[in-house]
Amino acid sequence: MQGQDGERDRRGARNGDEPQAGAPACGSSAEVPAGASDAEPRRGRPRSAAAERAILDAVIALLEAGEPLAGLSIERIARTAGVGKATIYRRWSGKEELFVDVVRDMEPTDPPVSGTAGLADLRVMLESLRTRGLAQRSSVLLVNIFAQMKSHPKLWEEYHGTVIAPRRVAMLEAVRRAVAAGELRDDLDVELIDDLFVGPMLVRTVHRPDAPLPDDLADRIITALLQGLAPAARV
Repeated sequence: MQGQDGERDRRGARNGDEPQAGAPACGSSAEVPAGASDAEPRRGRPRSAAAERAILDAVIALLEAGEPLAGLSIERIARTAGVGKATIYRRWSGKEELFVDVVRDMEPTDPPVSGTAGLADLRVMLESLRTRGLAQRSSVLLVNIFAQMKSHPKLWEEYHGTVIAPRRVAMLEAVRRAVAAGELRDDLDVELIDDLFVGPMLVRTVHRPDAPLPDDLADRIITALLQGLAPAARV
């Protein structure tokens, strides 16, 4: 995960990794179950970006072939990727962590925000919600994965805690910056304001999969909220 191995690049590999030499083949004595000691040293040895890419691609290939999430084992993934189980367990504590990284690898990368702006950062994050919605609509595999994730509480909890929750925290911080800058009202609950911005986009992307997601949707949502829904006063 990000906090353990450093920032992920767009291809899902850890930055600064170098290829490993002599990765154990599946079924060798170097393979270990979760919680057991690795046959290969953890310290002083760079992780392999190529091996990690192979693992992520192996999971995607198996899912594309119709394998259900619940049916995928670390042994099967390791065999498909051409690595040992120890190579997987050095990166992920179990299948839940691995599957969440697979989903993140398939989704559009979260865009950077300034961390200092208010409404401008809100717009960037709303646009990111829109593009992820478009990606999920265009990928039968992503739709299938999310449907399966929601039927596995532990996996969905892992995804929510490591992906959804941090995005919500970032949105709330942007709302607070906008309030502090005088861009938004300061007499409303911050979480309510956040829900008012995010809600319309979630309705379009999640609850109404056939609803249009035009390029200017984020701007339209922000403008509508800033202007209000009450009719203009008649002169």
